[in-house]
This record gives sequence, C-alpha cells and structure tokens, in this order.
Amino acid sequence: MSGKNISGKELSALEKSKIAEKVKRLNSEGIYPKLSVIIVGENPASQSYVRGKHKDCAECGIISENIALPESVSQDELLSEIDRLNGDETVDGILVQLPLPRHIDEYSVINRISPEKDVDGFTAVNVGSLYLGKDCFTPCTPQGCIDLLDFAGVEIRGKKAVVIGRSNIVGKPVAQLLLQRNATVTVCHSKTKNLAEITKKADIIIVAIGKLGFLTGDMISDGAVIVDVGINRGRDGKLHGDADYETCIEKVSKITPVPGGVGLMTRVNLLKNTVKSAENRAKNA
Repeated sequence: MSGKNISGKELSALEKSKIAEKVKRLNSEGIYPKLSVIIVGENPASQSYVRGKHKDCAECGIISENIALPESVSQDELLSEIDRLNGDETVDGILVQLPLPRHIDEYSVINRISPEKDVDGFTAVNVGSLYLGKDCFTPCTPQGCIDLLDFAGVEIRGKKAVVIGRSNIVGKPVAQLLLQRNATVTVCHSKTKNLAEITKKADIIIVAIGKLGFLTGDMISDGAVIVDVGINRGRDGKLHGDADYETCIEKVSKITPVPGGVGLMTRVNLLKNTVKSAENRAKNA
C-alpha cells in the first residue's frame, strides 16, 4: 500500500494466499471446500459477478459449481433447489445471486438457505447473530470495509464514524461492525438533513448510497478516512465510486479507490466464509 490509497488489490492477494493454505490443509484431512452459486436469468452484470466468484474459487483451490436457472423458474422450483443443496454434505456454501426476478420473493429464498451454509451472511439467523455479537457469517462487503481499515492501520476505537446508506446489505451491518469495534456511529440516509454538517465531523466515512460522486471534498474534514462502497458506471464508461475521488483525495488521509478497493474484498470474504463453513464441517466430521 502506498500513498493515500488503501489497496484492496494488495490485501486481497495476501488474503487469497492464506485461504489457499487453509484449503490445502483441509484437503489433507479429506475435506474439499465447495461453493454452489445459483443464478436466475441472464442478467449480464450478475453473470459477470458470478464468473468472478468462480475465478476466485479456482485460484484458491475451492470447488465451485454454477447452477443456472431460467428467468421463468418458479419460486417453488428455486426453493427445492436450495433444499437439495442444504442436504448435500459436500456443499459448504450456498449463494443465490441477486437480484432475482420480480415474481420471486427474495426474503423467502435467502432464508431458505441453511444458516450453516449462508456464506453471504444474509439469512435472518446470521443477521441476528451479528447484532447480538455472536459468531456468524458476517456479510462480505461490510466485513471487507473493516478489513481495509485494519489493513491501513486506521484506529476504529473511539473514532466518529459516519455511514451513508442504510441498506440491509451494507449500511446497517457495517454500522454494527463499527459499533462492535467501539466506534461512535452515525447512520445517514436520503432523508438526513444537513448531511455535510455531520460528515465534516467524521473521522471515518463509509459511503454506500449508490450515487456517483455523491460525497465531495467540501463535505469532509482534513485527514478523514473514506471507504467507498459505490460502483457506478460514469459517462466515460469507467467505474467510479460514491465519493468524488478527485475532490476528496486532496483532503483525506486514506481512501479506498474504485475499482481496486472494497469490491475485491467482498469477493475475498465470500471465500473466507466458505472455508470457515468447511472448517466447521471438518470439526463435526
């Protein structure tokens, strides 16, 4: 890591090396970690994300399978497929790629996954365990945010942290993880008034609101740390974050770039959760 950028590329490479060693150890014990990914329909973005996940698995020695279902699949058929994977002792992780077609209830599908195989950390059981401070599969993107802060040597304890965005996937769980690390946390959203007055007082800002360049340099204090979760396609055809990098870089002490930041750690934490599930299987064998 050099300069102000917190390199997700550098950290993900280090973590993948550790994961590969764990997989080799499990293999020597007759345990072969396996991730099953269900993708419904032919959404190009979803297909790209899934290809990346399979590539990551291959790099670390994790077995992965792709279960492609048509857009027209019924909810009952999808739930039956999840039931099959829940009962397959060789499967350690089950991931249903989102979004799902409108005729399928996302909550019902996610919560059909066994909590022991919920490597996305989205089921109500794992979410509840997270909020209670119990051992669980933490959601991959929020955990990636914390990992990057630790990698950069950013002290979290006692700091003022602002989370912009309150989604169940990022905003709420990352706020909880920051609380567990003894930060003082403020969660902001689209209805927050005088947002800049709040962000200017923050030591750490996690921005996950899904709007290109939403957080600008005049909204932050000198020396702030920004973790940018946003992935937006700009007019230039390139990927950009929710933070306006050009105006923020002059004031921050650290910032995660887009691309090359949080996204890579999201993928790494999926691998870590899959291996954790396999380790649990080894303990219970």
